[in-house]
Amino acid sequence: MPTTPRPVPFLLCVATLGALLTLPAGAADWTQYRGNDRDGHAATEKLRAAWPETGPQELWRVNVGDLGYSSMAVADGRVHTLVSSAGTEMAVAHDAKTGQRLWKQIIDRDRPDGQGGGPRATPTVAGDSVYVLGALGKLAALDAESGTVRWKVDLVEEYGAKIPQWGISGSPLVLGDQLLVEVGGRRGHSVASFDTATGSLNWASGNESPGYSSPLAVTIAGTPQVLFFTAAGLVSIDADNGDRYWEIPWRTSYDVNAAMPVFVPPNGVFFSSAYDVGAAFFRIDKEGEDFVTREVWKSRGMRNHFNSSVLVDGKIYGFDNGTLKCIDAVSGEEHWGHRGLGKGSLIYADGQLIVFGEQGQLLIGKASPDGFEASAESRPFKARTWGQPALADGILYLRSQSEMVALAVGR
Repeated sequence: MPTTPRPVPFLLCVATLGALLTLPAGAADWTQYRGNDRDGHAATEKLRAAWPETGPQELWRVNVGDLGYSSMAVADGRVHTLVSSAGTEMAVAHDAKTGQRLWKQIIDRDRPDGQGGGPRATPTVAGDSVYVLGALGKLAALDAESGTVRWKVDLVEEYGAKIPQWGISGSPLVLGDQLLVEVGGRRGHSVASFDTATGSLNWASGNESPGYSSPLAVTIAGTPQVLFFTAAGLVSIDADNGDRYWEIPWRTSYDVNAAMPVFVPPNGVFFSSAYDVGAAFFRIDKEGEDFVTREVWKSRGMRNHFNSSVLVDGKIYGFDNGTLKCIDAVSGEEHWGHRGLGKGSLIYADGQLIVFGEQGQLLIGKASPDGFEASAESRPFKARTWGQPALADGILYLRSQSEMVALAVGR
């Protein structure tokens, strides 16, 4: 890393034993950022072991706009994402089987920057609503079928939200009738809960500036809680009232705490950031009525920049800047590194890692601590691809800033 790191933007940027049920999702849906449980796992999907030399069958490819690093949420036959086109930030829905655009809804003006601009957060689908958060702080609930606005809140105007250098990136989390968001607002509005039906504020707490990560629901020692990776560090919140259970300070250059934490059952948490900071694994113990955090290890050997790692059988798979790596979750021991994919992203299904490289490379290979060997690969894009893949009903959805493609990978 250079002495003065060059800032780059983010998209936003685990499966938990006993985790909170966040969304009433169909088994074949991918209802929010990083999947139904926000852990990068597609639990029920079955994948083809190999692809033709030309790659997996392309079902459709569409132009979605000009800019944006938003990923996709897939539910009820619709693919939802956020895009920017002609200076306007929009939520769009496409038919999951054909790619036909079903509707578009203007959310805000665009937020350009030198690294691409556009929206970063991913829509969250719950029931017949889709919840979106724009790069400049417009939070909205839309009718999932029509795109009609049910309510909209300006987080900057109403709650003093701070827009981070590369735009708001955290994807909203639905818990029952609550919508949890990292606001980054002043005077006790760092994180907040809104009513899903009306958009009214349930509670707000904290004074930290915003990071770029998305909240994660977990259960530790029988206590449901929500983890926020703010600019100041990792914070555990009681979703009922905003009270804090515990916190771990963690500072990164440019406030770039971006990758989501990974919950390691029954009481471990892995989290990571770039700019030569690294990663750590903490054990969270409950002693009496209080939670106590204990550092197990800390290392520069895994530096997630903006895309998150996945946990499989006690191993963490993720990108240490431009190197795909496997490390042991509990010890931090490195098992292997695989270069050549840039700052990519990955998800997990059917014993396989689906790896999406920074320049549009797509690979599939067994998740194993013995090494990574691609059993199939292709290159659906020749452009910057920082967004996370989405996998639903045997179809892999990928996007660049301007295009979205659907590939048949299931069996």
